Amino acid sequence: MRILIIDDEESMRHMLSVILRKEGYDTLSFGDAAKAIASLEGEDFDFILCDIRMPGMDGMAFLRALRERDAERTVIMMSAYGSMDSAIECMKLGAYDYISKPFKADEIILTVKKAEERERLRKENRRLKDEAAEEYDISGIRTQDPNMLEILKLVRKIADYSTSILITGESGTGKELVARAIHYSGGRAGGPFVVVNCGAIPGPLLESELFGHVKGAFTDAHRTKTGLFQEASGGTIFLDEVGELPLELQVKLLRVLQEGEVRKIGDNKSVKIDTRVVTATLRDLKEESQKGSFRDDLYYRINVIEIKLPPLRERPADIPLLAAHFVGKYARKFGKQPKTISDDASAALLAYSWPGNIRELENVIERAMILEETGTIRTSTLPLFDSSAQEPQPQGLSIKQAEEAIEKELIKKALEKTNNNRTKAAALLEISHRALLYKIKSYGL
Repeated sequence: MRILIIDDEESMRHMLSVILRKEGYDTLSFGDAAKAIASLEGEDFDFILCDIRMPGMDGMAFLRALRERDAERTVIMMSAYGSMDSAIECMKLGAYDYISKPFKADEIILTVKKAEERERLRKENRRLKDEAAEEYDISGIRTQDPNMLEILKLVRKIADYSTSILITGESGTGKELVARAIHYSGGRAGGPFVVVNCGAIPGPLLESELFGHVKGAFTDAHRTKTGLFQEASGGTIFLDEVGELPLELQVKLLRVLQEGEVRKIGDNKSVKIDTRVVTATLRDLKEESQKGSFRDDLYYRINVIEIKLPPLRERPADIPLLAAHFVGKYARKFGKQPKTISDDASAALLAYSWPGNIRELENVIERAMILEETGTIRTSTLPLFDSSAQEPQPQGLSIKQAEEAIEKELIKKALEKTNNNRTKAAALLEISHRALLYKIKSYGL
């Protein structure tokens, strides 16, 4: 790593160069801050050590000039005349740390090592953000289906707007994937993307998670906690299974959407946030609002733009495309050669109704990549097509009736497998416990 040293005292520059070179750092030093600024045009440095009091351009002026050119530099300021005020001023101007002269060799080494770790974490964070943006960008959604292609056009149109978006569709259709595509395809891509499963967290705890609390607000509030809405400011919060929100939290969510601010539990003031809200549900919220279990005003507030994702059985052209994608994904993950899919297996994939949609297809291909011993995935490796696994076929052509028949059968099987343990059955079905109770009552099971 390269370190730039700026100090008007030659003895200090020499001492720092010796100390840092012994630790394996490459150094370059200047006694004039203006010349050091000029050197940054053609040189690359990981850190900068800069004195505050110098003739001509002093350390503060150097920081101001640096901020105008490159805000990403990691700068450690040094001074023999330091005070708390000057340290605070340095931090305001973008310095990473401040060290008082005279200092021991171990002090400067420890400070530089801390800066090195910070730089490593910053680079890793940037790399992960870049990878996430690349993976979840809209171009990463694979489809040939005309309806899905229209949805992707819509996503491109709305990605840069902060409008509330409701994504609907069956379980496993890719609602979170589309939410991420909206986030990473727009101007908020550099901000956080926070996911909350509203059906997986109990109501009292969910309120604290979403809005935060102040210390002492309730029995277990041992410290002040920032809520997820505030943490997502500058980015997007994705509320999955929003239909599971209790009515009292629906009121609070409505206020967040209307006022653009949140108030921690136990606090007497609100905090402004800049958070885009994307919600998702597999339930019919319009029907729920008519029943009184979901607020009308909240439904219309989150449903400024609705994206309806079609089930996989209505996207037959995408099944071979997605299957091939998952083969490649799990070949890389398991360190195997990609496998081909036999004609019989391809036909079987196309013939299946896919009640679990894309998530089920991915699980099937992952299993096949593990169990198939040849270079070709055969029908015998696919677990869906045993006679015991076939779903009952409803009479008539109603898609809604077919969905209900499949869903009812899957719930019955999950309850049988778990000896009527509804919590475990909900986990098997990949839905919330509350959603399972609702469906059990609805189907009279």
